[in-house]
Amino acid sequence: MDKNSLSRRSFVRMTGGALGAGSMLVLAGCGPAAQSTSGSTSSTAADSSSSSATLGDGKTLRVGMEAAYAPYNWQASEESDTTIPIENVDGAYADGYDVQIAKKIADGLSMEAVAVKMSFSGLIDALTAGQIDIICAGMSYTDERAQSIDFSDSYLDDSISLVVKKDSAYASATSLEDFSGTSVLGQKDTFYDDVIDQIPNVNHMTPVATIPNVIENIEQGTCDAITFSSLSVPYLLEDYPDLVEVEFADGKGFADATNPDNAGIAKGQDSILEKINKIIGGVSSDERSQIWNDCSNRQPS
Repeated sequence: MDKNSLSRRSFVRMTGGALGAGSMLVLAGCGPAAQSTSGSTSSTAADSSSSSATLGDGKTLRVGMEAAYAPYNWQASEESDTTIPIENVDGAYADGYDVQIAKKIADGLSMEAVAVKMSFSGLIDALTAGQIDIICAGMSYTDERAQSIDFSDSYLDDSISLVVKKDSAYASATSLEDFSGTSVLGQKDTFYDDVIDQIPNVNHMTPVATIPNVIENIEQGTCDAITFSSLSVPYLLEDYPDLVEVEFADGKGFADATNPDNAGIAKGQDSILEKINKIIGGVSSDERSQIWNDCSNRQPS
């Protein structure tokens, strides 16, 4: 298993125990009200007023993802009832929480899902170019992203934590002000990087591409703190016992650390977006929890 896969596992493996560790997992089918914003019609968009509108070719649902971000999504070498083929990697399959939601969306649209593996930063461009039909990749709604694509309601809600070395001077910190002047690192093109600017007088380090890179930097001591998925922190600390999560006093942490998981589609497909939201809303909290636990238990080790 390569280093990137291991790191994404650390990001994800933590969720198996997160449900029982009082973490902030909310497996609810709702999200920010603006998530359903739609915009101008793209070349691939169907008539939003038509009840027979289709996504893509109406048969194969091309789902963009990293396939390296367990337990949200990862690459598998064997086919199973939880996987879908990776269209652009011979003999490979995708599994994970995003995959299970994508399969439900595909089923609800009478389509067959296939994954298209690519970098996280390239997903929106690929969607607007018609190379993929939908993004299910741990991506969150933002106002900036919503200028380019439309987002579904959330199908997973996470938050952001700050992690430091257990023996550092910041292990007992209780407020963002305690990190004034420190060097903090997050993942590129994510909320994990965006929230760093809430820290006063921070040395906002150049973000890195993957979670494994983030972990490598804190382990090597090239930064004072890293931002991380609250759902994944329990397993991160299990894998790296020299790290600790910062426990902020009430009102002293990030002002807004909400980090939902939303599906994205090309603009101008309002009736399809409505169908997708109905499918997502039809997955009960209990079923979401079960899917999450199952994915956490079978993710790559």
